[in-house]
Amino acid sequence: MPQHTQVEIERKYDVDADTTPPALVGVGAVAVQAEPETAELVATYLDTADLTLANARIAVRVRRGGHDEGWHVKLAPGEEGRVELHWALSEGDGDEPPVALREAVGQALGDLPLGDLPLAPIARIVNTRVTTVLRDAAGFDLAELCDDHVRGENLRSGGSESWREWEVELLSGAPDTPAGRTALLDGIEERLLAAGARPAASDSKLQRVLSL
Repeated sequence: MPQHTQVEIERKYDVDADTTPPALVGVGAVAVQAEPETAELVATYLDTADLTLANARIAVRVRRGGHDEGWHVKLAPGEEGRVELHWALSEGDGDEPPVALREAVGQALGDLPLGDLPLAPIARIVNTRVTTVLRDAAGFDLAELCDDHVRGENLRSGGSESWREWEVELLSGAPDTPAGRTALLDGIEERLLAAGARPAASDSKLQRVLSL
């Protein structure tokens, strides 16, 4: 079993190198914009030779750096967001996923036997992430704005690209109804677009790198 499971609800935006993030206090219940924190994230994504996982809209990665360092599985998106499974890193972990992760992915693919899922690195993404947490007046974390400066490498083709994007993800204190969550994301999006952001052309960083 994973050590942590969450439903990831987020929106992504493409931005130019010189775009300044806007103030977000006053959007919905946002009353506090915390001091930004910077982390260097290095993620290696794994898949089969014929991209079985990518074709099923599943992502497997091992990420080092940041508060959620470890092994992640992102399952195919549902009606609202996508389920993310997380396992902590063990000492000496390389790029070989734990058995429990393989079992979870096999189940997601319809109980595929472990031996039929040979995984190897397909992409590496290095991300300098500046995260700003948005809180309500009571101090609950509503959402976070991640200002990502990304360097992606396709390990299959050798292609590489650098870009910048913003990512807004809801946190534990977000509204407890779909309508409330959508309203908060819409309010944040209005300010981001006014500041020069554009809806992301790719659904994920991995999707963008695999197109290189």
